Amino acid sequence: MTPTAAAATEERLAAHRHRFDAAFAAYFTRLAATFDTPPHSRFTPQCLDLLRELSLRGGKRLRVVLLYEAARLVTTDENPPGLAEAALSVELLQTHGLVHDDIIDDSPVRRGGPSTHHAYRHAFPGHDRTALGLAVLAGDLAAFLSVRVLLDADAPAPLRQAMLDVQTRAATDAIAGQILDLERDFHDLPDAELLHTVTEYKSTRYSVLAPLRLGLLAAGEDPAPHDARLRRYATLTGICGQLRDDHLDLFGDDDALGKPPGGDLRAGRRTYALRAVLAEAGPADRAVVEAALGDPGAPPETLDRVRDIARRRGTDARFRADLRRYAERAAAEAAEWGGWWREEAVAFFTHLPLRIAKDVT
Repeated sequence: MTPTAAAATEERLAAHRHRFDAAFAAYFTRLAATFDTPPHSRFTPQCLDLLRELSLRGGKRLRVVLLYEAARLVTTDENPPGLAEAALSVELLQTHGLVHDDIIDDSPVRRGGPSTHHAYRHAFPGHDRTALGLAVLAGDLAAFLSVRVLLDADAPAPLRQAMLDVQTRAATDAIAGQILDLERDFHDLPDAELLHTVTEYKSTRYSVLAPLRLGLLAAGEDPAPHDARLRRYATLTGICGQLRDDHLDLFGDDDALGKPPGGDLRAGRRTYALRAVLAEAGPADRAVVEAALGDPGAPPETLDRVRDIARRRGTDARFRADLRRYAERAAAEAAEWGGWWREEAVAFFTHLPLRIAKDVT
């Protein structure tokens, strides 16, 4: 990526995040004022507050960026009908996923603050079942709000219906992917195809493909004729993003992750990164990794030993090279979009995968 292209990409990312964060805060303000809270309920407003706090605490907003830029492939209008509501919908669905992921993983920290589940456990000490139930319901509420916001969009009914179809399909795929994600860890050494399938369902379809489709729909473009090229780009970008996340979980730090590194190792997740370490380790090194997998109390020193194994055997370098190849393939795919769409937005999609890979490669 050239310095000029990199600067332009960073400028667009920052502008999109700033624009959306203001809209997301305004949405939660309206929601607090209009939500049909049951009389005498203290827990319902608390639930809304926790969802707001988690949603506004941070995040890369990459889904929103993809959505906005997908619209810019077709139009220069910064706010076509339905675009603002689609952005809210994709991030509310993401909030739902974060809340439930942290329940599944029993994660205490998310985005530099307490996970919703652990916030409830702190609020209700000694009432773990209540805390768990409230966290599940908070995640459910975020999911239904993501649908509600599209139903209420100030957009033509056919557009609302098309967006709902995209978003609800993406949501069901993501849940199926989460189920497969848990199933994956019953394989001692999952193969690459299984890991790609987990990524496809759990992440790619709702994090990349759905925002692309929603942005095009809002801009007045039917995504169906472009489905094959959108899927190719989404698949490559999704794998690139997951490789990056897996690498950062093993080799990153608190600042990069917003939570302590090594969560996948301690949860026993056979991710791309840990699968690569296991596949290339000798018997003694593999025994070290296997002993740490699924040990929630594994200390930082154990994580350092796994990192050292990966570096000593060259696994880390090969993993980063693989990530770079996926980023370059995604960039090459987007570069071919110029025959259909606006060059300025095409350039953004061309540079974005390289930017995703930059932190690791």
